[in-house]
Amino acid sequence: MKFIIVFVALFALAMATGHDEVQIVKQVSDVGPENFEYVAETSDGTYEAAAGHLENAGTDHESIVVKGTYSWVDEKTGEKYTVEYIADENGFQPKGAHLPVA
Repeated sequence: MKFIIVFVALFALAMATGHDEVQIVKQVSDVGPENFEYVAETSDGTYEAAAGHLENAGTDHESIVVKGTYSWVDEKTGEKYTVEYIADENGFQPKGAHLPVA
């Protein structure tokens, strides 16, 4: 749960710095004790959505699994970049057309 709080705080900070003219056009969240979902979109084309749930609640192997996507538009080229990801017991696993594949 601490990960979610830190992640959302960093996202909010990133959205706030250097873009005074950018407006939030959509922001929806539903946070429960064992799951969450949120969507955020700004006027500059930035988009983020994620959903997470708690696995093995109340055990020594309790963990959170998050699936999401985020995208942004490069200010210089106008090109849109999109990353889809899973974050679970195996770490952060991003996929995107612009990312190298091992």
